[in-house]
Amino acid sequence: MAALLRAGPSPDDVQRVRLTVEREESAVWKKVDSALVFATGDKLRFHVTSSFAGYLYVMNHGTSGSYELLFPRSDTGADNSIEAGKDYVVPAAQGWFKVTGPAGHDIVYWVISPVKLGNEYRPLPPPPNASLPQSFRPRCDDEIFKSRGDCVDTSAGVKPLKEGEAVPKNLDGIAAPTPRDLLFIQEKGATVMSSPTALTGPVIYELRLAHR
Repeated sequence: MAALLRAGPSPDDVQRVRLTVEREESAVWKKVDSALVFATGDKLRFHVTSSFAGYLYVMNHGTSGSYELLFPRSDTGADNSIEAGKDYVVPAAQGWFKVTGPAGHDIVYWVISPVKLGNEYRPLPPPPNASLPQSFRPRCDDEIFKSRGDCVDTSAGVKPLKEGEAVPKNLDGIAAPTPRDLLFIQEKGATVMSSPTALTGPVIYELRLAHR
């Protein structure tokens, strides 16, 4: 059974991580649906806010097999600690992520932990040893396109890491697949990962970025 997706928050939520995707449009950053089908050359950035202090690590595995560390980066230091309630922009230092590569889904891995990771955590990991599934051209959901005019691929967006799913070598063994009791909530243009109980260790989930 996969993690649940529901429309609204619960008063019993204990810990929350909020993730927003922005795209640059005419030199202005605008909030967009994380499941939007992007075009080659689009510039994106992410905002993440956690209700608890901890440690964050973000990496992208592109459809061409490329690998990019988004947070922490060498230009902002190796410190990957985050403060509760503080908004972090990924990539940091006025950076952005440019959509490139064959049509398909880039996979952006998000590792968040309330405790410092041990020796198995490698700040400068090697390229992943597992290739992405064969690329495919994302498809628009016809109903969403008719109602909003946006090309949205419902298989994209923020997703739990499934049992048996391959991850880059440096993440293998850091954490188990996304716990079943985590909820992924659509809330005011963002996706919120909510845990009904306090996290005791690292969690991995992913953002699938669809592009043509």
